[in-house]
Amino acid sequence: MTSFGDVFITGGAGFIGSHLAELCLQKGHRVRCYDNLSVGMRENVPSGAELIVGDIMDAAAMLDAMRGSEYIFHLAARVSIRRAVEQFIDDADVNIIGTLNALKAARDAGARRFIYASSMAVYGNPDYSPQDEKHPTRPTSPYGVSKLASEHYVRQLGHLWGLEANSCRFFNTYGTRQTPSPYVGVITIFCGQMFNGETPTIFGDGEQVRDFIHVSDIANGAYLAATGDAFGDVFNLGTGIGTSVNDIGKLLSERINPSIKPQHGPARSDRVRAEVEDRREDK
Repeated sequence: MTSFGDVFITGGAGFIGSHLAELCLQKGHRVRCYDNLSVGMRENVPSGAELIVGDIMDAAAMLDAMRGSEYIFHLAARVSIRRAVEQFIDDADVNIIGTLNALKAARDAGARRFIYASSMAVYGNPDYSPQDEKHPTRPTSPYGVSKLASEHYVRQLGHLWGLEANSCRFFNTYGTRQTPSPYVGVITIFCGQMFNGETPTIFGDGEQVRDFIHVSDIANGAYLAATGDAFGDVFNLGTGIGTSVNDIGKLLSERINPSIKPQHGPARSDRVRAEVEDRREDK
């Protein structure tokens, strides 16, 4: 970014948001983190950033908190594919209506740029892998549907309002501050289980391939999406390297507790076989 405008991050006390807040502070920005603390934690917010406790479903409160900000990063969301199937109305409310609230607030607050945190879940079962941004979008979960719908709103309303907006499709993110739960990534789940002396379960044959990317790279990618001159676009944020769940289990076992070997369980019907970003220069 050529100027050091104020940054506003929804979900700023969360896993990815707190790392993004750190990066923006390092770049010289003043940072406000907006979070309802349902998942995020106060202690995640870096020193130097302001925490405003609020909910993206409260449009008026978010607008008041956002005023004066130039760069808006919208990360707050319901983030579980499995939970979205069980609670699809809540998923749609937060991920679609919450995004519309954030978009309208950005417009009304006079913000310049808006970066939306989307997901590789918009692709669904891939026709080819690695996937580039031109891959067909056929989400196989309510979560993927809500993220894709929000991408369309971000692009269309951003263009209509003159708001410089991009969507970033995050691939499988891991790293510090990712709260262990049944809904987070396999790396965090396996690490938590192995550190507790528990045996992780690999569902199916374990040959499912994922693009695992560290949270610091995701934060940097989101920041770069707000830096360039291209807007009204979508960008994959991944490494372009596919790693099987079996390989992850083996690696973590070797590093954490070699006496614990992951066991295999029944395959899950909601699992996609391959999710890898295409990082070819000529794509």
